[in-house]
Amino acid sequence: MKFAIFARGTAASAALVAATLALSTSAWAQTSHGSTHTMQDGTVMQGMNHDSGHGNAAMSGGGHGGGGHGAAQDIGRAGVNPTRTINITMGDNYYEPERIALAHGETVRFVITNTGSFLHEFNINTAASHAEHGPMMAMMFEMGALEPDRINHAVMDASKGTGHDMSHDAPNSVLIEPGQTREVTWTFDTMKDLEFACNIPGHYDSGMVGDFAIQH
Repeated sequence: MKFAIFARGTAASAALVAATLALSTSAWAQTSHGSTHTMQDGTVMQGMNHDSGHGNAAMSGGGHGGGGHGAAQDIGRAGVNPTRTINITMGDNYYEPERIALAHGETVRFVITNTGSFLHEFNINTAASHAEHGPMMAMMFEMGALEPDRINHAVMDASKGTGHDMSHDAPNSVLIEPGQTREVTWTFDTMKDLEFACNIPGHYDSGMVGDFAIQH
């Protein structure tokens, strides 16, 4: 089933996004931007640096100010020499397909196209990590790095080296503007239950999440 969220510019859309941002920002504010904290699944996070592995065990010590958004969690690794390619369409707010069957250890090249009117994310991670990632995405909106339909690269670039790095170049996560296509190649040598999801405020809760069925 596809979940379309809201027409651009409607009062319902604005209200939902505003409410989600308020909740997400409040949740993130409970953590210290400059110190490490442990997520529900054991992942260690630090600061606000957003160029980490987002759960990428292949990036030793990477991310969020060096604390490693996933350094303590094995969700697979950036892949090379994929055995197959899977095309994914993302809209407002859904993925097609919504469930992907994989073999354990398989390396897959995902080609993701955003056919919607809003900015969306394709992020491979656990459900718990997606829940923790949402407040950080909300802060990126609040600080101007992300807008409803675009990435503000100037703000992202200006944040580098400040201790609040908001760049988004993790190998298991891409932000895709409307009409654009990006790729992720990933090796699923993990025993974790994984999802692909969009953590932009309001999108996950509106149904923008899919499942990986990994055959062990």
